[in-house]
Amino acid sequence: MRLPFDLDAHVQRSQHGPCFICELVAGNPDYGHHVIDRDDDTIIFLSKFPTLPGYALVCPTRHYEDLAEDISPQAYLALQAVVHRLSRALKSVYDAERIYVLSLGSKQGNSHLHWHVVPLPKGVPYDQQQYHALMAEHGVLEFSDAEMAKAAANIAAAYNALAD
Repeated sequence: MRLPFDLDAHVQRSQHGPCFICELVAGNPDYGHHVIDRDDDTIIFLSKFPTLPGYALVCPTRHYEDLAEDISPQAYLALQAVVHRLSRALKSVYDAERIYVLSLGSKQGNSHLHWHVVPLPKGVPYDQQQYHALMAEHGVLEFSDAEMAKAAANIAAAYNALAD
């Protein structure tokens, strides 16, 4: 079931609230997400506003804002290795047709560098794929906390079963 998404409230939080990723990393319960994996450098978690099942984010644990200026080529490649490994895990858990990967945000809102890694289910009509499939303006999927926890655990198991 899809729920309406309050884009105005989201923009307000993104531009005027604290960095939700830094708050999650710091352990603030008001910014809790279902974490798939975390180490000293990277955190992977499910989106609170998924437009497709398995919608996850990959973020450095340190607050970086600019891909070209804030991180080294080695740090970038390490993050992309996590994105690739997560993509393989998502493909196996969701039998996805394709994995979408985007880096969104700006210094004006959602400034913490992050990647959206999203499995596209097989059989989605072409006119509902690509940007359309990722836009919360078309509604977000409703999952219970238990369903989100189970999805995170299933993805984590597949992710941890893969070699780096």
